[in-house]
Amino acid sequence: MPRILQQLLAAAAALGLAACTTTAPAASAGAAAAPYTMADFPRVRKYDAHVHANTADPAFLEQARADGFELMSINVDYPDFPTLETQRAAALALAAAEPSRFHWATTFAMEGFGEPGWADAVAAALARDVARGARAVKIWKNVGMVERDAGGRLVMLDHPGLAPVAERIRALGVALIGHQGEPHNCWLPLERMTTENDREYFRNHPEYHMYLHPEQPGYEDQIAARDRFVAAHPRLRFVGAHLGSLEYDVDRLAAFLDRFPGATVDMAARMSQVQYQSVRDRERVRDFFIRYQDRVLYGTDLTLGPGADPEAFRRQAHAVWRADWRYLATAQSQRVETIDADVPGLALPRAVVDKIYYANAARVFAPAAPPGAAGG
Repeated sequence: MPRILQQLLAAAAALGLAACTTTAPAASAGAAAAPYTMADFPRVRKYDAHVHANTADPAFLEQARADGFELMSINVDYPDFPTLETQRAAALALAAAEPSRFHWATTFAMEGFGEPGWADAVAAALARDVARGARAVKIWKNVGMVERDAGGRLVMLDHPGLAPVAERIRALGVALIGHQGEPHNCWLPLERMTTENDREYFRNHPEYHMYLHPEQPGYEDQIAARDRFVAAHPRLRFVGAHLGSLEYDVDRLAAFLDRFPGATVDMAARMSQVQYQSVRDRERVRDFFIRYQDRVLYGTDLTLGPGADPEAFRRQAHAVWRADWRYLATAQSQRVETIDADVPGLALPRAVVDKIYYANAARVFAPAAPPGAAGG
């Protein structure tokens, strides 16, 4: 056999061996350089950091298992949701069924706020829930938009009466998920809103459509109160739900993250506002995610409540999760009806996707340290 042919055969054999050896340095480097594809979706470890499993029906867990997700289910004092007791019971049942995949955040009611003993009772209840496995506490937009003190004034997040609760959450070693204010669209008339999902929500919930309520605090008032609260509790692990209600402008969101280096934000129910920006300036949005790759948590706001069709929900969750992966992880375009546009994917680097989709949430929602442990 001619020597040159022997060399070619040897090279071919070596290449074949390298292709089969996924741990080889060259193969790893090539994989790291290329963006993920849709084929990678079920194989990559993922964490939806903002969902609402309000029933013990296993459909949510089943779809999460099929699509490779862990879940953070958040209890909320929301009139449209089941009672807090029902939400807690569902969370405990699902966490018991699959503790490595299902995690939950507790919350508290504002009933009795300002009365003697209210803060102590809330602190004791939160401690009990953390002892039962809760990894975070949610405070909802009723603070700042609905609840009033004894004098009839709206209770904003920076109200002194909430400070002891915030300090107790910090001492428990869990995160506080804060949903204050609403998307910027909330203060605009329906026809000027940038996304159809916001138009639909505020059309159906006029009580939260602040354009219709000029007597209420404005958008900047809500953001300022939230920022004063975060500044007053620098050791509190704060997660700004829904991109911190700064979803309309990634530059302004960046300024918030720069000002509060301990804060993070989740993306729940705000993907279309980000896509609206990236259609106009893809690189600005892509650069934001790369720069703040340690500060953003993937989330959806998917909700499964009592009486829902489990199979229909599974199809919806799968579709939402795949569409979001297509946008963040790949370069593929897709039609996004909520903004009536074809949206190219951001094709974020794999290392960035791995953080946004898993590592950040795993860090922020790590279990509380046992009593007496260092840092507990």
